[in-house]
Amino acid sequence: MASGDSRHRAPGRVVAPSARLCQGVSVDQGGVPPVFSASAEVDGGHLRVVVTGEVDMATADTMFQTALRDPAERITLDLRAVTFFDSAAIHAVVRLAQRHPGTLAVLPSRQVSRVLDIAGLGDQSWLHTA
Repeated sequence: MASGDSRHRAPGRVVAPSARLCQGVSVDQGGVPPVFSASAEVDGGHLRVVVTGEVDMATADTMFQTALRDPAERITLDLRAVTFFDSAAIHAVVRLAQRHPGTLAVLPSRQVSRVLDIAGLGDQSWLHTA
């Protein structure tokens, strides 16, 4: 690949950046662990969304939509396995908190806690640090 080429090399094939924007919630990285995944499970009126990997401008909306997929009285957004969290991710979480006041609980990873603290959101009632 030429320097400056925007394609990513996966074992045995070239994957264009647009492949990260697929319709599903996890991306095939050619045998490499997924860079992002979001899954949801409903237990009665409680929706638990587990997010792993990098939440950025390419994946934040998928996280947001996964949390809205099933109606629920309470939502837990488990971000304990998130390794990267940017401003698009912050915006998605703030939008969820606005849509679900008093019913959203966010469980952050150390990285997510740090980003939210820097953004001035470390004292929000929806943030449940260990």
